[in-house]
Amino acid sequence: MTLKPLTALAATVLLIGACATPVSVSDPVPAGPEWHLAIHGGAGVILRESLSAEQEAEFVAALNMAMEAGAAVLREGGSAVDAVQAAVLPMENSPLFNAGYGAVYAANGTHELDASIMDGRDRNAGSVAGVMHVKNPILAARAVMDKSEHVMFAGAGADAFAESQGLDMVDNTYFDTEHRRISLEKVLERRARTAAERHGTVGAVAIDNQGNLAAATTTGGMTAKAPGRVGDAPLVGAATYAENGVCAVSATGHGEYFIRVGVAKTICDRVKFLDETVGQAALVALNEVASLGGDGGVIVIDGVGNVDFVFNSAGMYRGEISADGATTAIFRDQTEGAE
Repeated sequence: MTLKPLTALAATVLLIGACATPVSVSDPVPAGPEWHLAIHGGAGVILRESLSAEQEAEFVAALNMAMEAGAAVLREGGSAVDAVQAAVLPMENSPLFNAGYGAVYAANGTHELDASIMDGRDRNAGSVAGVMHVKNPILAARAVMDKSEHVMFAGAGADAFAESQGLDMVDNTYFDTEHRRISLEKVLERRARTAAERHGTVGAVAIDNQGNLAAATTTGGMTAKAPGRVGDAPLVGAATYAENGVCAVSATGHGEYFIRVGVAKTICDRVKFLDETVGQAALVALNEVASLGGDGGVIVIDGVGNVDFVFNSAGMYRGEISADGATTAIFRDQTEGAE
């Protein structure tokens, strides 16, 4: 049937009728999304028997500190991108995690650090690879995103850019810790790495009260890596991805495999184009990683704030926080649905 244009009189009647429709001031306003943040501190062979009660308590306290730093931003109406940055900073400053101060050693006894951050509002992103002197690589990645026309800086150029932005710079020995030195010596002696010595990336994903998504990932890489090696952490689409209305992802695992699968982008594309949940999409991506010989995990959040943790390793340091409260977990059997 062909619709005819309204006559002037009919249009006037419809307009008057529409204006005459009463609207109650008490009609509910559609609720916006509630803020939600999730973090990880690395995945790998993390077994109950491998951690003392004191060590477990230390990790739980550190995870809670990181979550609270991010939550403090979101409670005040701050942005998701500010929240994920705030959440990973305490982990970069903790010797417990393989990021910043706790970074592992490369084979030559130095530290080379990687980080990336992505804002789901416009898919702007920044990353640094192989930095050796910026105290907090995630701040360097954020500066690349906000203060340059580029997405990634690497090596000495990345450190120089960070310094030009007024970020704190340190001697490479700042990142030295005794337990990482011992791990390096063991790997060099064995000429092989355990899963625990390959993994250790930290990251965060969040949604704010405006529905904006963001993700951040930062790492010291793998123990005894060849100098110049770059893993997945600074690569947008491999370890980090965020797109409003779709999902945000931060990954941890054997980077060479996560790069080959493009894990973070694969997950978000499956959510976007196949209408899968973030958990379903993450499981598919990690199964592909496993089929190639890799392992690890991801934290994911969808466009309305649903969080999932999916990993094919023995454990993953992880936690989530919202207005309803906070939870942390380390071992596989602590989170329902962890794959």
